[in-house]
Amino acid sequence: MDRRTRAQQRAEEIDITPTKLLADIERLTGERDAASREKDEFLAALQRERAEFVNFKRRTAEERQAMIGLAGEGLISKVIAIADDFDRAIEARPAGIADDPWVEGIAAIDRKLRQLLESEGVSPIAAAPGTPFDPREHEAVASIPGSGQPDGAIVDELRRGYRLRDRVLRPALVAVAADGTPPSTAPGGDAGSTDHPVH
Repeated sequence: MDRRTRAQQRAEEIDITPTKLLADIERLTGERDAASREKDEFLAALQRERAEFVNFKRRTAEERQAMIGLAGEGLISKVIAIADDFDRAIEARPAGIADDPWVEGIAAIDRKLRQLLESEGVSPIAAAPGTPFDPREHEAVASIPGSGQPDGAIVDELRRGYRLRDRVLRPALVAVAADGTPPSTAPGGDAGSTDHPVH
């Protein structure tokens, strides 16, 4: 009668020959290497996904800011049109009522409007007489020969231009000095005209 326990029987059934052990080691090493490669692939995929998600969040935030900026830019353009109306009203005020408190009130509203625009990053484009014409910031709508200014210099600002932070929101409409040759203008400009548009 066999008095071996079941555990002893199982232990005796295990093949511990060097060939079998080497084969088992080789199989387990292969499984370990495959698992390690799979882990590295999963880690790389996770890192790519994480980087793509970070980029997606950044792009989404930038697009949101751009949309807000565009909406704000539209409103600023409308406020600038009102500022133009104030410019025209103040320039056209009759001399007889220049000291009237009502006129002073209108001028105060104009100053507040300018402060509001400035607080939003809007600044006027320099276009004083004698300033060199720059097609990136100015639009020439008139060419003035014999103005006493150097050729290509601004003679008169016909409509104020504005910059929103570092970008031109609206170019200044200007008349430029010319010695018989029309200046180069931004697209849409009429360099041959000497008529000044209304402010």
